[in-house]
Amino acid sequence: MTAVSVHAAGNLVNTYYDFVKGIDSKKSDDRTLVDHILSKDEVVSLASVLYGLGCLGFVCSVALSPAKMEHLALVYFGGLSSSFLYTGGVGFKYIALGDVLVLIIFGPVTLVFSFMAQSGRFHWATIVYALPLALNSEAILHSNNTRDMESDRRAGIVTLAILIGPTLSKVLYALLLFTPFIIVTLWAMHCSAWFFLPLLSMKSAFTLEKDFRALSPVPLQIPKRTAQLTLTFGILYVLAVALAPAKSLPLLASLAR
Repeated sequence: MTAVSVHAAGNLVNTYYDFVKGIDSKKSDDRTLVDHILSKDEVVSLASVLYGLGCLGFVCSVALSPAKMEHLALVYFGGLSSSFLYTGGVGFKYIALGDVLVLIIFGPVTLVFSFMAQSGRFHWATIVYALPLALNSEAILHSNNTRDMESDRRAGIVTLAILIGPTLSKVLYALLLFTPFIIVTLWAMHCSAWFFLPLLSMKSAFTLEKDFRALSPVPLQIPKRTAQLTLTFGILYVLAVALAPAKSLPLLASLAR
């Protein structure tokens, strides 16, 4: 509840500021304000409610968790403030730092908070486990930014895709898409065969990369299709971790003893 509430609130903050800054248009994926599904005031109110719900979840986590409150607070409020500052305040998204923030928030921060809340301590291996889905999340953002490169440039914002250009953007997308498969393959070969499960989604990854590389401009549906791949890979990845014998889990075997 805590993580999902803060994540959803951050998405609404993004919706609000992209619309206010004139970045969202009739061609944008986010239709909430463009199509007047909600008003700006309603988006702000809903984001506030969700941040409040996240804070309530945090208080409950502190009460139930064996972890020290200050440790949980450091991770939680770091994630909460980052979800707002992605487009609000400093607006890291608009100064080519959004990609870095997504890699940190949509993976390591969330998983570290979850692990600490349940186990009472930090373990660096949780960051490694978060990498595959963090890279997939960044692939969604990067495909969106590459597709919207020209409109973003006209709006006066700077993204990583604009800085590195179309050719390197295609190379980066391929790296973000396939590195998670390389990670789980290595784990499958050296730790547990269950980690071959996420490879069932690899065919979609090859199709996506081919379309992203070959078609210009980037098709409108690429970010959505990348998100669908992330969902499929994520479910299979979590399933692989759950089914693998505890003592064979990469980097965490010592905790099972």
